[in-house]
Amino acid sequence: MDRAAIIGVGQTKYERGKTKNFAELVYEVVRKALDDAGMELDDIDNVVTTTNDFWDGRTIACMAIAEAAGSYGRDATNVEGDGTLSSFYGLMRTLSGVYNSTIVTTHCKVSEGSPRKLFNQAFDPVYDRLLGIDAISSSALQARAYMNKFGITEEQCALVSVKNHRNAKNNPYAHLPLDITVEDVMKSPMLAEPIKLLDTSPVSDGACAIIMATEKEARRRAKRPIWVKGVAHCTDAYRLGERDLTYSSALETAAKKAYQMAGITDPWRQIDVAEVYDAFSYMELMWYEGLGFCGRGEGGKLIESGRTEMGGELPVNPSGGVLSAHSVQVAGMARIAEAVLQLRGEAGKRQVPGAKVALAHGINGICAQTHCVWILSSEER
Repeated sequence: MDRAAIIGVGQTKYERGKTKNFAELVYEVVRKALDDAGMELDDIDNVVTTTNDFWDGRTIACMAIAEAAGSYGRDATNVEGDGTLSSFYGLMRTLSGVYNSTIVTTHCKVSEGSPRKLFNQAFDPVYDRLLGIDAISSSALQARAYMNKFGITEEQCALVSVKNHRNAKNNPYAHLPLDITVEDVMKSPMLAEPIKLLDTSPVSDGACAIIMATEKEARRRAKRPIWVKGVAHCTDAYRLGERDLTYSSALETAAKKAYQMAGITDPWRQIDVAEVYDAFSYMELMWYEGLGFCGRGEGGKLIESGRTEMGGELPVNPSGGVLSAHSVQVAGMARIAEAVLQLRGEAGKRQVPGAKVALAHGINGICAQTHCVWILSSEER
């Protein structure tokens, strides 16, 4: 089977309530990705967009950004979900043998809707939705179950927020670069016990695009292609009562499959940098465990050790992560874009020296029902 590489990336700055519309956001990142790859739109064979009618507030939402994404006159399709999943679909189309190059775009203006009301619509309409449950309250249930089972403390979760907001100060795209302490997190307003304001990610608007190409096309066009070594996704049960919220079997499965494809046998030692989807601070600790960076229940000890800090053995979220910029659907693809910048040595002040293998991770659904794991490398073999 042919191999594929990422040869271009583009992101907007993530912020809230600015005046750019959907098409303008998408045009900006498409233009950036094309310039990054040294390509023009005529060089693109295939387009995958990422839109959601609920978040965009209109039906057939992909039509609003079709021209800006370059869909006119070429094969195009749309995915509703996280950007890691639409990128997965774009990868499959690129490897199909039909297309030499694919551009994948994702955008969201979370500020134009009511995130709590919109997320409530994801729940079962008969038994759960009428409770008014949303992303924050459902995640609070997961956080408390996880913390109680393994003895994880609120202070350990707060360390994730402190680390990632500090890292965001080196990221020009980040929405919330902050200098905060564990005490600041603990004193911030309680939203749904045990989740406090500084344990949560912000409401961000933004867009991202990546360009993927076959091996032949990548070698012809890219100065330094970033190779897709492994990728996998897995989905857990829909209803919260039908799964164990204290760990993610879906993430464990997706990670193992991606590692196997990439030849990763010891992720802690073989991965140089990781970008994970930390919508809430406790999630990063859970994802450490699901990704095999430590054993179950050991995420709190790992963050306390400092080994996932910048300068640690395996820096996690040097960009500041989703806690510092959360544009729904975009956030997962941003993890891929950030991983690409790291592997090209172009991450600026947030660069992890000598990074050759990176992990990018995205989630979708209630309490991270779906996980998608990407393994990328600057090395060909």
